[in-house]
Amino acid sequence: MTRVTPAPAPTRTWLPLAAVATTLVLWASAFVGIRHLGETVPPGSLSLARLLVMVLALVALMKGRLPRLPTRREWPLIVAGGATWFGIYNVALNESERRIDAATAALLIQIGPILVALLATVVLGERLTRWLVTGMAVGFGGVVLIGYSTSSGGSGDLVGVLLALVAAVTFAVGVLTQKKLLPTIRPLDLTFWYAVVGAAVCLPWSGELVGVVSDASADTLWWIVYLGVFPSAIAFTTWAYALSHADAGKFAQSTFLVPFITALMAWLLLDEVPPLLSFVGGALCIAGVLLARRTARG
Repeated sequence: MTRVTPAPAPTRTWLPLAAVATTLVLWASAFVGIRHLGETVPPGSLSLARLLVMVLALVALMKGRLPRLPTRREWPLIVAGGATWFGIYNVALNESERRIDAATAALLIQIGPILVALLATVVLGERLTRWLVTGMAVGFGGVVLIGYSTSSGGSGDLVGVLLALVAAVTFAVGVLTQKKLLPTIRPLDLTFWYAVVGAAVCLPWSGELVGVVSDASADTLWWIVYLGVFPSAIAFTTWAYALSHADAGKFAQSTFLVPFITALMAWLLLDEVPPLLSFVGGALCIAGVLLARRTARG
């Protein structure tokens, strides 16, 4: 008698898509939350508080199981990635959003993928192609346009643009270190160690944080907890899930929606609309990234 093998259960293709959608909305909400807290919570203490909450939330997601300690060869990359992407990035972005609106900051961060490609030519020996050079020129043209549109009110806005670019650079460094480490470390474990290192970088603001927490309103504390749990711990987890179950390149391009989701949220929650030229500059940044991504096809 021939045994009939049951058909495999159909793959739930909507789950990775739902995970990506969740990630994009949560990441967009982070820009709005940071902007909302900018008047009451200093950048350093906000970074430390968010990262401490993130570490605790990641431990909860791992059901109390701490990841293995990194090896001696892994530690330098983890320290570099955590210090830049989670430490310096947060402080620079928080200060930037005290000076420029949430959607403009989100648009400027989109230059990060171009910087990743550029640094990869230096650090990883990848080829510098005409598409990368063209994408860089178009993308940085967008940055100049955003800087022009936001600096009309004074030098402070220009400083905010420059700080957002610092955040984009540190994002790029963090992504490169992540690329080197992911073959040997699980995404959730790597995120945990990055968060620990980032929190350690922000420890000089511990005293300031104590004062902020003691004087903070319930609304402020709720937003701090929200930033640490949802756009940080949960969003990184859903993003890792999506990338592990679907085409990474296709989903990576979906992050271009973050600035526009941010703009909608900022309009609804903060009654804030960025200058029109910022959107034009942001479109150039995104176009530059798309051109730079053609590197792999020559």
